[in-house]
This record gives sequence, C-alpha cells and structure tokens, in this order.
Amino acid sequence: MTLTELRYIVAVARERHFGRAAEACFVSQPTLSVAIKKLEEELDVRIFERGANEIKVTPLGEDIVRQAQSVIEQASAIHEIAKRGKDPLAGALRVGLIYTIAPYLLPELVKNVIEQYPQMPLMLQENFTVKLLEMLRTGELDCAIMAEPFPDTGLAVAPLYDEDFMIAVPASHPFAGRESVSAEELKSETMLLLGAGHCFRDHVLEVCPEFARFSSDAEGIRKSFEGSSLETIKHMVASGMGVTVVPALSVPLLPPTHLRFVPFAPPVPTRRVVLAWRKTFTRYEAIAALRNAVYGCSLAGVKRLS
Repeated sequence: MTLTELRYIVAVARERHFGRAAEACFVSQPTLSVAIKKLEEELDVRIFERGANEIKVTPLGEDIVRQAQSVIEQASAIHEIAKRGKDPLAGALRVGLIYTIAPYLLPELVKNVIEQYPQMPLMLQENFTVKLLEMLRTGELDCAIMAEPFPDTGLAVAPLYDEDFMIAVPASHPFAGRESVSAEELKSETMLLLGAGHCFRDHVLEVCPEFARFSSDAEGIRKSFEGSSLETIKHMVASGMGVTVVPALSVPLLPPTHLRFVPFAPPVPTRRVVLAWRKTFTRYEAIAALRNAVYGCSLAGVKRLS
C-alpha cells in the first residue's frame, strides 16, 4: 500500500469517474485502474462498485476512503511541519469562498495577502457552501470563508464579521427615499432571488418566508425571479423589474444612478461570516495570517468580530 494508491482512491471517490480521477492525478486511466485493483486485491475488499455509467463507493469503501484521506493529510502534515521550521507561512493556501462574499472581499483581501505575506499565495475557489464543505472534508481546500449557519462537520471556526442586510430598489421606487423599510412591507413587492443552492437565498427567505411558499395565487405576492448572481439581480432591479435583498458588503460606495439601497427597519436581519478549517490542518499561522488580512480590508458597512 502506497500514498499514491491512497490518493488514487480518494480521487475516484471524489470524481465518481476513473477517467476524471486519472486526469486529476496526472496519470493515465490504465495506470490508475491497475493501482486501485492491486490495492483492492491486497486488502481483499471491493472499494468501488463499477457500473456502466457510474462509479459508486461501497459502504466499506467509504470507511477506507475516509481513512485514506486522513493518512494523506498526516503525510502532508510532515512536510508542513518541516516547512514551518523555516517559514510558517511558506506555501500556497487553498481558500474557498461562497459566491455572495467572493466578489466583494477578494479584490482587497488578495492585495493585502500579496503585500503582507508574499510567500503565501492564495489558491482560490468560489462555490456553494455545500461544495466548499465537501472540499474541506476531502482536503481539496485548506479553509473557507462562509456564512453561518452550515451543517456541523467538526470544523474549527473563527468569526470574521457580522453583516447587515439591505434592500435594493429602483431609484423611482416609493421605498427609494425612505430611511428604512420593514420586512413586512416587502410582502407586496416583486422579489428577485438568487437561485437554489445559494445560502444567501435561504437567509432572505428567513427574512421573508412568504416567498418560500410562492405560488401564482399567493396573497400579496405577484411573482418572483431567480438569478445566478447578486450583480445580475442588481441590474434587473435597476431596470425596474423588482426589488431584492443584498448583504451590506455588496453595496457600492457610489450606487448606480438607477439603484438605491435602503436599510431594514429594526430588527435588522444579519448574517455572520466566518473562517472555517479542518481541525487536523496544521498551518495555524497561515489561518491567523489570512484572518488578519481580512481584518485589514475596509469591510465597509460590517461589524468586525474578534
């Protein structure tokens, strides 16, 4: 049994496809397949069920893959310990961010990291919360910046900031000149929402639960639209197609001419943004450096947490 064989089975479990797993491991498919078959014969168990169109991990294989991932992490930790003796921050840090944070935090964050920690380049992944959690579990990411709540996966978590929600409306809308608007008043509006999979969509539906029960005859609700990004939805709001709810960090310092951002009336809905990483991850200094780089950002409209 070798580390290489363990990396192969982890890759196949992740990709559910021998060809894609081979590409991810930079080897030919026959090389990967032979190595996995050899490991199965050595262990005298079937790790994978091979179907015509899909590869499935057997129940026992799930345990083996999980242990293989742990072994790979521990082997990697040996190299990290050696690096830390020379420079605790040396080497790339693989960071994931959800879609409703990345566009607004990354430009300044990356600049801060380059200036303060040039020996620690960031490898960035933008994705849904559920996918980032899976990538943390499998070791494809070292840490992730996400919004709570998310399923308890045994991760270490450090709070970064609390962020108020705001209401985006067309400049011609009656709400545009208001000092604040209540969640109750949004019931009669055409709400533009992010599509399924975005955790911020769930946050908005907590504020306005009526939209979760949307139907053509729902009282007080005319229609809704699902978009792929906050920026797409903002453009649609600016064109007069409805209103939406956005996190404070996404509000530009100079709003577009046809768009206005109005605060919620108390109680103001918020979300907590955190930095999460596996408890087995050994580069504590890198996590601390990333957190400090986040705190070095302007973070307009949010409340930093220590």
